[in-house]
Amino acid sequence: MRRLFGALLLVVLVLGAVAVYAVRTEPDWYLRARYPLQYRTIIEAHSVNYGLEPALVAAVIYTESRFDPNAESSAGAVGLMQLLPETAQGIADRTGGGKFQTNDLYDPELNLRYGCWYLTTLRDKYADHPQALELALAAYNAGQGNVDRWVDATPVGQPVRIRFRETRDYVQRVEALRLIYQQAYGLR
Repeated sequence: MRRLFGALLLVVLVLGAVAVYAVRTEPDWYLRARYPLQYRTIIEAHSVNYGLEPALVAAVIYTESRFDPNAESSAGAVGLMQLLPETAQGIADRTGGGKFQTNDLYDPELNLRYGCWYLTTLRDKYADHPQALELALAAYNAGQGNVDRWVDATPVGQPVRIRFRETRDYVQRVEALRLIYQQAYGLR
């Protein structure tokens, strides 16, 4: 009985040491286990098509839906990239998706295509600003109208202050996850 207890204690200590090592050093295998990557082929295809970094798209998806194509928010956003049906309808109208229906947003391929198109449009809108990517992500989360007001209220040469804490946290989370997806999966 003592030997069994001793062996069990040794196993627990070894597993604990491995867990502490993984959490502190975050090796790639740990990051891949903690931050999964699904739909890689679709992500890479649409990222290239829309001039986005695949790691950024993966980070947005993880933050928005944790790669759940059936995710729905309390605000009515749907799918992997959590698009509002009204936003998606506008994208469909601009990109030739005349037969768009809200249920289409549950399709990972279409959701990613529309989400990448929208993210590119936001990035391009703020391209002349030094905080272009940060503002594009803020607009993705809080809406273009809010970001436009923040930009307009900011004196020239000063950094734009993102007024909503939730949106500031969102931008920081996406930027941190972007680096993780670069490291763990080699997405560039």
